[in-house]
Amino acid sequence: MRKLILRFLRLIIPQVSPEHRILVKSQIQEASEPDFDYFLLVLLSGVIATEGLLIGSPAVIIGAMLVAPLMAPIIGIGLSSITGDEKTLRDSASALLRGALLAVALSLAVTLVNRLFPFFFLNVEDLPTEVVSRTRPSPIDLIVALAGGFAAAFAMAMPNISAALPGVAIATALMPPLCTIGIGLALGRWDVAGGAFLLFATNAITIAFAAMLVFTGLGFGSRRTHDDELRMRRSLIVSGVLTAAILIPLTFVSIDFVQDANENRIIDQIITEEVTRIDSAELVEWEIDRSNPEALRILLTVRTTDNLSYEQGESLQDAIGDRFQREAGIGIPVEILISQILAIQLDPRIPPTATLTPTPTDTPTPTNTFTPGPSPTPTTTNTPMPTETETPTVTPSATPTFTQSPNGPVIATLVLGEPLTILYGVQVANGIVWVQVMDSTGRVGWIPELYLIIYTPVPSATPTSTPTPTSTATMSP
Repeated sequence: MRKLILRFLRLIIPQVSPEHRILVKSQIQEASEPDFDYFLLVLLSGVIATEGLLIGSPAVIIGAMLVAPLMAPIIGIGLSSITGDEKTLRDSASALLRGALLAVALSLAVTLVNRLFPFFFLNVEDLPTEVVSRTRPSPIDLIVALAGGFAAAFAMAMPNISAALPGVAIATALMPPLCTIGIGLALGRWDVAGGAFLLFATNAITIAFAAMLVFTGLGFGSRRTHDDELRMRRSLIVSGVLTAAILIPLTFVSIDFVQDANENRIIDQIITEEVTRIDSAELVEWEIDRSNPEALRILLTVRTTDNLSYEQGESLQDAIGDRFQREAGIGIPVEILISQILAIQLDPRIPPTATLTPTPTDTPTPTNTFTPGPSPTPTTTNTPMPTETETPTVTPSATPTFTQSPNGPVIATLVLGEPLTILYGVQVANGIVWVQVMDSTGRVGWIPELYLIIYTPVPSATPTSTPTPTSTATMSP
């Protein structure tokens, strides 16, 4: 059966001449030796990958993938396993092991240095997306590594398609998972380090197994002796078993990931539907805190045009908790914390209008008062007795306040006479008509309509006092 499969593969796969096989073997052996160039590239690619992971930059991480030389020793392991070249096998395994340890130690050191001298903030509980994405491998990663191993081995055996190697290096990333292991160790996150190690092991074992299959199909493992045939067969079986064994933890990790994703999808649907039941409320984002095993805490960020009442928050919590038990199978109590963002709805079809706040003016009104003499004595007296009484115009007694919403928090206390611009909103709260306005600094808020009066000052004459002579005369009978 095996001979029939090999014959079939040789019919559809182009064979490589013996001279070219010798050239390919020498090139792979040379690339698999752990020399100074190899470790320098590991060092540089490790620094690039670690910094790219910490800052969450995919472009920087891709650059590290292209620089990393770890693909060559893995291909060397695959080739030497079927050719029986023990020296190449030892050199390739040594290069892969030492390069991996160097990358992990380097990323560990870089992360610790960043924690001592924080060039950027790194939260232990909320890691960058590029780090988290390399902690949950799945069977899909195994399929990608298998295809990448086929492509890499075939490209090395066929020099005319060697340009495909950079793309293979990106698809089957080896350096980023190693650096993620160091980051997880530096932060004390064993789940991160364990998931990244599983991803690296998946890629390395699967690429080596794919390389063995390709080189076998191309005729690199053809031997004349029976012992060589047995050795090659044993190597293929061991590599295949290891590749299949990797599927077991990958499957368990994938099942947990799918369950969490399905639960989060149901939770998102429930929260979105319940929040939209509240008038003028819109869900911005939500986050679940599972640190307390006795209660599920949900942090909601909601955008509304009015302040939410305590009764609305309590009703929302009860509704979400009931649906969690019925639809998501979550039996623990639910605690909801709501962060509210007050928003203003503007209609661009209605232009704003400007008005002025009332300006108080005190306009004195002079009055002349005549005072008669105390006794009817025949005397002539010039008595200038005018008095001035100031009568101010009526102005609002309360101080205008600039609030965030009708009857809401006070933004500022306005100065009487300050110009305002009327916007679009008009609401009635507690019997008071509130109007949405914008002040001269660009702040938007609400003010009672009773303060928005267009006041036109009226000029008054300057009061003057003019003495009026009064003469009284009494004649005796």
